[in-house]
Amino acid sequence: MWIETTGFSGVLLLVAMALVTLSTRWGGVLVMSHIPIGYRVKQFIQAMSGSVLVALLAPMALNGDHAARLALLTTAITMLVLKRPLPAIAAGILVAAGIRHL
Repeated sequence: MWIETTGFSGVLLLVAMALVTLSTRWGGVLVMSHIPIGYRVKQFIQAMSGSVLVALLAPMALNGDHAARLALLTTAITMLVLKRPLPAIAAGILVAAGIRHL
């Protein structure tokens, strides 16, 4: 069955996706409220966040254009120098936008 993505069907699809996202986030909080946060659990959570970041950025580094690669490089260097994520992300966005504008 084809789902129409405009009009009322599109709104229903958007609401359904929002509810699924919200339920997975709340579900994670609910599950973790029953697990004691010890040393090993803390290590697992920290490793998990890094692996998610790599999973998001690796395809862009491998398959992206020059603007994407230079944006990633700029973000990494800025993060190493300033040790603050927001300026690093902003620098990466500005580099990508600037290169694509040219």
